Amino acid sequence: MILRLWRGWTDAEHADAYDRVLDTDVAPGIVSRHLDGLESFDVFRRLPSEMSGEHEFLTAMRFRDMDAVERFTGGDPHASYVPPQARAVLARFDDHSQHYELRRRHL
Repeated sequence: MILRLWRGWTDAEHADAYDRVLDTDVAPGIVSRHLDGLESFDVFRRLPSEMSGEHEFLTAMRFRDMDAVERFTGGDPHASYVPPQARAVLARFDDHSQHYELRRRHL
C-alpha cells in the first residue's frame, strides 16, 4: 500500500471556501474517475490551536501500488493535482506529493 500526502495552505478568509472546493469539486471529481487502485481519499484540516495565521489542509490518498498513483497523475507520480478552482483560493501548496510505503500495521 502507498500513502500519498499533499498539503495546501490558505488564509483565514479563504479557508472555508477551500474546504467547500475540496468537498464539492476536488474529491467528487477524483472519486468519480473510479481509479483502479485508489483505496481511500481523506481530507484533514490542521487544528486551530496549531495554526499561526495560515490554515493548513492535508490530503491523504491510499493507493494499492505506485502504478495506481501513476494512473491517477497521468504519468509523473510526484506531480501535484491542484485543479484551477483550488488554486484560486490557495495561498500556496506542495508542488510534489510525498509517498510512503506501508511496512506493517499494528492495529
